Amino acid sequence: MRPRAPDLLRSPAMACAFGLGAGLSPKAPGTVGTLLAIPLWWMSKGLGTVPYLVLASGGFILGIWACNQAMSIVGQHDHPGIVIDEVVGYFAALVVVPADPAWLILSFILFRFFDILKPWPIGWLDRNIGGGFGVMLDDLVAGLFTALIVLVFL
Repeated sequence: MRPRAPDLLRSPAMACAFGLGAGLSPKAPGTVGTLLAIPLWWMSKGLGTVPYLVLASGGFILGIWACNQAMSIVGQHDHPGIVIDEVVGYFAALVVVPADPAWLILSFILFRFFDILKPWPIGWLDRNIGGGFGVMLDDLVAGLFTALIVLVFL
């Protein structure tokens, strides 16, 4: 099934999983979904580390539920339009990123590199952990790798 905008309006889980429509992008929905994390980061960056991580953890849990529901509706595991995993994974990475465009661009490139190429253990997680948890987990690890590299540069 190729979801359309009306499908997202009928299901809160689909709306969440498809990044409020970002996943409907005909080109590079994962990249568009990753971009969705930036305004969320911008609004949340003044919260402090612990509240920020609580928010990211809540997004991860919400993402598991939304992915499971959406995969059931579309009948496909990790449909390309499901982008909540990119949103939450990159949002988690941004916890360490300074409010500077150069760091934002570097972290974006690093996250997309890890998400697309899936080096070990990201690829292993992607292939071996099922359901919504698996969909979310590999992107969270990509975000953690991104954050670690940014911290090394900092």
